[in-house]
Amino acid sequence: MSDHVMVFAPAPQLTVTLDQTNSDPEMHLHPGGQGVWQARMISSLGTPVVLCASLGGEIGQVLEPLLAGEGVDLKVVRRDSSSGGYVHDRRSGQRREVADVPGHPLSRHELDELYNLALGEGLLARVSVLSGPGNRSLAPPDTYRRLAADLGGNGSLVIADLSGQHLAAVLDSGLCFLKVSHEELINDGRAADDSEDELVQALHRLHVDGAAAVVISRGDQPSLALLDGEVFEVRMPRLQAADPRGAGDSLTAGVAAVLARGGDIQTAVRTGAAAGALNVTRHGLGTGRPESIAGLVDRVRLEPLGAERQDRMTPDQFAGLTGPA
Repeated sequence: MSDHVMVFAPAPQLTVTLDQTNSDPEMHLHPGGQGVWQARMISSLGTPVVLCASLGGEIGQVLEPLLAGEGVDLKVVRRDSSSGGYVHDRRSGQRREVADVPGHPLSRHELDELYNLALGEGLLARVSVLSGPGNRSLAPPDTYRRLAADLGGNGSLVIADLSGQHLAAVLDSGLCFLKVSHEELINDGRAADDSEDELVQALHRLHVDGAAAVVISRGDQPSLALLDGEVFEVRMPRLQAADPRGAGDSLTAGVAAVLARGGDIQTAVRTGAAAGALNVTRHGLGTGRPESIAGLVDRVRLEPLGAERQDRMTPDQFAGLTGPA
């Protein structure tokens, strides 16, 4: 098993962004989607990464050479239907969506081919990252369930950055690490609100349901983490944001990069938090200079929540946490 990462990204997107930093407008074309941004950051941190994806149609023809230039080992299933993409206009300083084309769901045959590709590559990697499909209709939860079970059952460390039915599908299979946002937990009915009490209980429920370590991101508030049985606040340095998107994806990528190199979970989370903090200072998602990230790692603090703040559930309540709130 090699010290690299496999990223499962079933449906990358073409991102077109209109920008203006001087008198002339600019147009930027990049590959995008959660898995692409994660793979980009993993590669930036110096960890080899294999990206398993499906591409099709005219958009897929444009995406493939762009993805090949990302510094990742690209493995592709070519599909008959079209990949998706979006156009954003931020010339005014605010991001405005002009168009969003999600792409078409993968056929059964295409899903089988992509599954076999990701399974084969994942079994060779120390860490496998299961990223979201973007539009949930593009790849079914059961594909994720089987992939998590087969990879985890054969020695790969499985990391998930999922929500909804896709998250529910992989929890039973067991995860090395899960990253989820507080908004996703509330939308999924796994937390009643964004209070600390609710989110700490959600951490414990997710752990009981199958995630060994969990981080809940909270926007501009410190993330909450359950690591080695203890709950922490993840205190990151505050930096001026150029684009607030992408911090969570960079956090997941940092965790994957460190675990692939044999690092411990606390160092992995601190590195991921540093990558996320730096990412928001840039306009490109999943980007950051590795030396800059390294300089921030020591400034990330994992502050244990006091026992009185962690033990707000009775033993009977904790023992009964077998499913969503």
